[in-house]
Amino acid sequence: MTKFLLSLHVLAAILAIGPVTVAASMFPPAVRRAAVALPVGPGGEETATAAGAGDATDVGTVRLLHRICRVYAGLGIAVPLLGLATALAMGVLGDAWLIASITLTAAAAGILLALVLPRQEELLADLTGRRPVERARTARLAMFTGLFNLLWATVTVLMIVRPGSTTGA
Repeated sequence: MTKFLLSLHVLAAILAIGPVTVAASMFPPAVRRAAVALPVGPGGEETATAAGAGDATDVGTVRLLHRICRVYAGLGIAVPLLGLATALAMGVLGDAWLIASITLTAAAAGILLALVLPRQEELLADLTGRRPVERARTARLAMFTGLFNLLWATVTVLMIVRPGSTTGA
């Protein structure tokens, strides 16, 4: 039963978390491509972009990327649930590597739900409403997305290496 649960857990991680990390990473540059530069500011810097200058395909791409993030984030709840079931079957619920992984998973989920998805929605609304999109906003979103991805990469390494584990590997 343990191998079956572990297989489901790994498949869920690949199929649910993988698309979120890729789509979320593609979102900020897609927003920038869908917008057009406004006049340059007094210091010579680009101040903002006018939304909607890209063609309908560009905005459609942004919309699709957000939808992938939103839908697969919901499906991603299966990953920690299957992970907890696997850990229970393996008898490792109290191991430090698992507690660290659970903590980092919760942090990644919090970043996705509180910082990434809402900012994606705001930027998408600005694009569809043809309102200005500041490059700094897409850069901040890229930063939060990078942090989300880094947390998942760390969890993946912890799941493989399992420091201090006596259950093999």
